[in-house]
Amino acid sequence: MTLSTRSEAKQRIAQLREVIDDYRYHYHVLDESTMSEAAADSLKHELSQLEAQYPDMVTSDSPTQRVAGVALDKFTKVTHRTPMISLADAFSRDEVEAWIKRMERVMPEVSHDYVCDIKMDGLACALIYEDGVLVQAVTRGDSRVGEDVTMNVRTIENVPLKLRENSDFSRFSHFSRGRTEIRGEIVMYKDDFARLNTAREKAGEPLFKNPRNLAAGTIRQLDPKLVAERPLHFLGYDILRDNPEDVPTIAFGYEALAFLGITTSRQTQVVHGINEVMDYVSHLDEVRSSLRFNTDGAVVKVNDRAQFTLLGTVGKTPRAAIAFKFAAEEATTIVKDIVISIGRTGAATPVAVFDPVSIAGTTVQHASLHNADEIARLDVRRGDTVIIFKAGDIIPQVQAVIPELRPKNSQPINYEAELARQYPELEFIRPEREAVYRVKGLSGPLILKRALQHFASRGALDIDTLGSKNVEALVDAGLVGDLADIYLLKSSELLQLERFAEVSARKLVAAITAKKQPPLERFVYGLGIRHVGIQTAIDLVQWFGSLADLAQATIDELKSIDGVGEVVAESVAAWFADEDNIALLDKFEQLEVRPQFEKKSGKLAGQNFVVTGTLESMSRDEAAERIRSLGGTFQSAVGKDTTYLVAGGKVGGSKLKKAEEYGTKIIREEDLLQLINR
Repeated sequence: MTLSTRSEAKQRIAQLREVIDDYRYHYHVLDESTMSEAAADSLKHELSQLEAQYPDMVTSDSPTQRVAGVALDKFTKVTHRTPMISLADAFSRDEVEAWIKRMERVMPEVSHDYVCDIKMDGLACALIYEDGVLVQAVTRGDSRVGEDVTMNVRTIENVPLKLRENSDFSRFSHFSRGRTEIRGEIVMYKDDFARLNTAREKAGEPLFKNPRNLAAGTIRQLDPKLVAERPLHFLGYDILRDNPEDVPTIAFGYEALAFLGITTSRQTQVVHGINEVMDYVSHLDEVRSSLRFNTDGAVVKVNDRAQFTLLGTVGKTPRAAIAFKFAAEEATTIVKDIVISIGRTGAATPVAVFDPVSIAGTTVQHASLHNADEIARLDVRRGDTVIIFKAGDIIPQVQAVIPELRPKNSQPINYEAELARQYPELEFIRPEREAVYRVKGLSGPLILKRALQHFASRGALDIDTLGSKNVEALVDAGLVGDLADIYLLKSSELLQLERFAEVSARKLVAAITAKKQPPLERFVYGLGIRHVGIQTAIDLVQWFGSLADLAQATIDELKSIDGVGEVVAESVAAWFADEDNIALLDKFEQLEVRPQFEKKSGKLAGQNFVVTGTLESMSRDEAAERIRSLGGTFQSAVGKDTTYLVAGGKVGGSKLKKAEEYGTKIIREEDLLQLINR
């Protein structure tokens, strides 16, 4: 388009700026588009050409003036007129209720109307507008003094260089006059962050750690051109005026932000009372993973600005606002040990055992390290302080080591030496092109056969029709790939095998189905956890009462059980940390295999028995089973808590001597029979 006069160019420039600003408002604030991005870019290009032709018509609020040329030597310090103070944290409903009660003690008439918004995980920043034009952008800093990052913030596309005006909204017109301060967070959207890291990975460059750190680091670049290359966004949450009456409520402030062209989180809600506050928090926790930016909680503020101001501050936080924090998705802890678990395929999986830590609402104390290569990559050692996170919000993982906190004289993990120390009776190999060490001489099918035979054995689930021959046939035919697969077997599949006729096939399926609710201690024993015999399984189950609690038990909790030492505790913790085992337990649950817990009861409850020598009327295993069925505990060695030592024939002297030392009552086989049969 050829413009013949200067006045025509001036008019065209004004029109272009208005259309481009309107596009920016709809795109960034209303999340809708009035034209394609290509069309908007074409208009910006035309505007830049006209301004180049008429440089005296360029103004600081023109859409072409986002990148401001030269790099800085340093940032200027700026004192905030009103401190950008942080909020007190709450982690539960009780703490929110306590916050409300504290306000009521100071101001009994305080309103129970609150404004809730998402707590954005970004860099806090204040935008200063004079007569509607952006003149300064200042970081939060130490809450009182921040840094002038105006040149960098001007490059952020959704920051209006001039506040939007519209004669239809007279109640917002005063924001175009005088000083307006808008506070918010500078963030990077998750999709943009992922795209940047994908590009860096392809280029062989180190990856950025997280969007928040990248956003903060970008804003503090001294060269605005570098800032302009990264997709940042400003999301507003507050607006300040010299006259407090200009913003009577927090909710009005949010209305004003949207009208003036400031992007907000779009998660704001006005609520009344504690119940609606907690409803908002619960809903936000459910949807936060689908939001475009990261968040670690919600902000709750008293809506009435006059009351907000009168309530004042306590310490360094405002009394009228609180931040509800969601359960942490990352945490730091100290590695106490690294133990190795042997899975159903013979794979040796290292597991980090650490001090209990809460992540994403659950307490964890162990995490898979996957293999020797991962240990080497992380360089994780005993005593290291590590960052733990939950992959997919489910499985704990070690993200990184903090080497600055490493204890002196720590040694790298020698994986082969660890295997030899922890499993001296086994030999391991690492197949070519594999990252995992495996037990030598034990193939996956052979290990599965042994595991399945144990699972179906008399002491475990006692599936009498699932003997060794049937187990071999099922595994060799590929009908089962793990313990849980037996619950998927169908008679029609079994009939394809030589060993099964119609009756035997139905009997096996019926026998397996009948064991969908086995006693919990038999189920735990049947899992084949290293060092866990039937009595240890009983002790574990009686102590914890559920499979879920046992799976979450710390090593210290496990060790507090009589008869469970460090070796057994580490073995149990490692088994429940193995990803294959976690998946197996999930599969049992999906197949409605639900082990049942029964608190010990019966006439022998609370009595502990040890048998020494040979018995005539029954085997030692049969005696143990009879004792347990009546609520008693069968022990392998005499201890301080042993009630009876049952002395059979050919008795050795060591247990008798121990019983005498502890004052344990020594009885004969016939005495045991009387206790059992009375």
